[in-house]
Amino acid sequence: MSSTDTQPAAVDQRPAGERPVDDVADLGAGLDALETQTAARTPLRQILTGKVLPPVIAIVLVLAVWEIAYLSHIKRPDLLPSPLDVWRSLHQQWLEGTILSVIWTSLSRGVLGFLASVVIGTPIGLLVARVKPVRAAIGPILSGLQSIPSVAWVPASIIWFGLSNATIYAVVLLGAVPSVANGLVAGVDQIQPLYLRAGRTLGARGWTAIRHVLIPAALPGYLAGLKQGWAFSWRSLMAAELIAQSPSLGLGLGQSLENAREVQDMPGVLATIILILLVGIGIELLVFAPLERRVLRSRGLLVARR
Repeated sequence: MSSTDTQPAAVDQRPAGERPVDDVADLGAGLDALETQTAARTPLRQILTGKVLPPVIAIVLVLAVWEIAYLSHIKRPDLLPSPLDVWRSLHQQWLEGTILSVIWTSLSRGVLGFLASVVIGTPIGLLVARVKPVRAAIGPILSGLQSIPSVAWVPASIIWFGLSNATIYAVVLLGAVPSVANGLVAGVDQIQPLYLRAGRTLGARGWTAIRHVLIPAALPGYLAGLKQGWAFSWRSLMAAELIAQSPSLGLGLGQSLENAREVQDMPGVLATIILILLVGIGIELLVFAPLERRVLRSRGLLVARR
């Protein structure tokens, strides 16, 4: 046989426990590399077809069904206006310069009420999750409060605080705090005990353990509770603004919706509902979706879709 012939590489037949440490380390590194998703820039065409096109198609279909229902005279035109009529109402409000101020009034209340709910609901959730007597005492109450419709708190809040901003914020807090607290409880319940023991072994106690072990480990469930808390905040706010109306409260989306109803302005009613929907979608896309992706990516749970 010629000396230039290629000989097959010798295969190490020894068990893994008897192989050199470097070989085992290389094997582990190779397995990690196989499980690691390569970060690559997504082509523009894939972004358009995967993320932009589906919602555009859904919107077009909804508008088409809406227009067909309008042309079929299922309801009188004053009860079921066409999409074009609603667009004209939105355009008129834009020309009058009222859209942005109305949205800002409601959005600022919603954000402030949500932040207050997080400040109040987080320590409550920690107490319920970590202290068994507290969980036995108020855990069922939190779940019960979460099931109460937000609008049910409006009459009581008006009696307590009158027609003031305190009424609106009280309704928002009563609607959102249970969701935030229950979300954190669910997140803490899902933590593997090994993490908590490892934290105690490293000397994490008290606030240090909460900050560096408990909250980070419970973050996926906590984030789900925050998303639900924002949804409850926004719905509670709309319920409060619909009922608690006063010139001193300013004009928010809820008040604008009720004003359009009083004058039987159906295009205005639907236009305001669309604005409420757009604000909710915007907060989800701009705030919670990026946070959720970041949390999942940091834990290796964000699987690349091809």
